[in-house]
Amino acid sequence: MGDVLAGLESWLSGSGCRISGVTINGETATSSSLDEAFVRDLQGIETLDIIVSSWTDLALQAYLSLREDCVLYGHSSFDERAAIRSQWEQDGSSPSAAARFLKEEAGDFYDLAQRSFRGEGLSSEDLVLLIDERLRELENPQEEILNTETLITGIAQRLEDLPLDIQTGKDSRAAETVQLFSRIGEKLFRLLNLMRLQGLPIENFTVDGMPVRDFIEDFGAALRELTSAYENRDAVLVGDLAEYELAPRLLKFFSGLKGGEGNGEFLSAGGAAFASS
Repeated sequence: MGDVLAGLESWLSGSGCRISGVTINGETATSSSLDEAFVRDLQGIETLDIIVSSWTDLALQAYLSLREDCVLYGHSSFDERAAIRSQWEQDGSSPSAAARFLKEEAGDFYDLAQRSFRGEGLSSEDLVLLIDERLRELENPQEEILNTETLITGIAQRLEDLPLDIQTGKDSRAAETVQLFSRIGEKLFRLLNLMRLQGLPIENFTVDGMPVRDFIEDFGAALRELTSAYENRDAVLVGDLAEYELAPRLLKFFSGLKGGEGNGEFLSAGGAAFASS
């Protein structure tokens, strides 16, 4: 059965959907019984009912579930928190549905949650703020793009100022600029992917006059070069890359996402897809 479900999941993933429920011979598989269902032989299975949900809907459910646990964790005593953490990590003998989804689909956020519940990372209150950001992205990626404009322009300006910060010994500000740029870049890539999952044809999307996939490759190459230069403390190269390569690319990427550079009609055509998601 595991081979059958894996094949179906692989086929569905191209459409932005995932298997969200399985019923075998009238018996619904739960989080705790799913592993057992995977090893069942096909012989003896008479009926197989599969529920399919969009990736976006499953992500919303996972983040909302995690948010509820975070709020509960923040208002609980020390002894009660251990039970909440255990419930999040394990539902019966298997990971909870929310934890399973995040571990497979958003590993970075799963790790944040794990560390927070263990008291090793962000507080539950700070984690809720990050969850709320992800929820806004999922519920309306286009609006979230527009709401980042001030942040984008501010980070682009900081990138242009990075050479001067390095030359004048403002190392902490320089490090913060690189971190802010990395986070906003990841956010824009997430929003682009959400737009794709919600029905917008990425093959028609261009940035700086080139297909978005080519732009992303160039963007990624420049980012890797910046990371290498920063790690090697090559201040001159870091400054040049930040000011002349990454700041302009960040602004062009944002402009394309919000409908500039000829993408306005493309984004408008996808409005129905967002409305029906």
